[in-house]
Amino acid sequence: MKKVKRKGLMLFVICGLAIVSAKAQAPYYYPTKNVAWLQRSAKDFQITNEALDGAINFAMANEYTGSRDLRIAILDGFKSEPFHDVLGPTKKRGGPAGMILKNGYIIKTWGDTKRVDMTFSVTKSFLSTMAGVAIDKGLIANVDDKVGDYVWDGTFDGEHNKKISWRHLLQQNSDWSGELWGGKDWADRPPKEGGLDNWKYRTLQEPGTVMEYNDVRVNVLAYALTHVWRRPLPMVLKTEIMDKIDASTTWRWFGYDHAWTEIDGIQMKSVTGGGHSGAGLFINTEDMARFGLLILNDGKWNSEQLISKTWIKEAVTPSVPNPNYGFMWWLNTKGDRNWKQLSDKIFYAAGFGGNFIVIDKKNDVVVVTRWLEPSKIEEFMQKVNQAFN
Repeated sequence: MKKVKRKGLMLFVICGLAIVSAKAQAPYYYPTKNVAWLQRSAKDFQITNEALDGAINFAMANEYTGSRDLRIAILDGFKSEPFHDVLGPTKKRGGPAGMILKNGYIIKTWGDTKRVDMTFSVTKSFLSTMAGVAIDKGLIANVDDKVGDYVWDGTFDGEHNKKISWRHLLQQNSDWSGELWGGKDWADRPPKEGGLDNWKYRTLQEPGTVMEYNDVRVNVLAYALTHVWRRPLPMVLKTEIMDKIDASTTWRWFGYDHAWTEIDGIQMKSVTGGGHSGAGLFINTEDMARFGLLILNDGKWNSEQLISKTWIKEAVTPSVPNPNYGFMWWLNTKGDRNWKQLSDKIFYAAGFGGNFIVIDKKNDVVVVTRWLEPSKIEEFMQKVNQAFN
């Protein structure tokens, strides 16, 4: 027997037969609509079943402590914001649920994976994908173009706002200043100290220098993309992504009740990138897992490249102000938000109440977990990771 290296794989040649080593990439499986999603045993992938069961038991035992009536949870969770109110649809949630995929196959599920629930800021990662497809199709020439060159209705007027690029909005470091749908940028997640006058008349940060998590500015991105696509973003998501990955017909993407804009003489709803005032993406666990599998496989589904590899790579590149944040994906790189003892190849979408889509490139794994107490996600993923080791 002799070893032969070929195209990065180790082959063992025995009696003229080449056997690919276990390190070779196993083929991906892509689930199809209305057909049972294929399952494989954890042992098929040399994953410790008992360790995975322990992780799932941990998730079930650490349910998000907020009210299952999400209208109440929202009002309580953001009560420190001046003028905060529920402006769009909400929905009572279910209990903990989740899925773990390896190479596309289900190896574990828990809870009701078909139940549609709010997903809050996980929506942001879907929103950034709408920007990526717009770049791929040439609707936006370059991510560093100024947004005001595309949307000239006054949203990006002024000495500060005219400097803002698509990159700044995607990385949440634009410090866009203004009001959209009644939401004031300075009133969204304000500092604990300062008071109204200091917040209103603060010094604006140069775009690209300081990251601030801010739903008003995320909604500005959704508004700008709606005008670039000239279609409601839920229609874009459906035709460009969700139909092509055989997602269900049950998901919905809402905007605030009054968030209407006119394009080409047609009234269109401008959606939100989160749900902390209601609205956002309402979706089941299985559809979240399909989206995660698409991103894990660098934007490819079966033989079709739905999102360019170039975009996926850029979307998970650390931003300068925050090394743990890319284009609305959280990154497990070194920084304040690093999950200890876990691969720096992990990145994830995260939403209020403990909604997560975790992409583990090292292990070719997608983990979706819902209604997990947010402070427990690092420990949960450490328990999942133990099963691979």
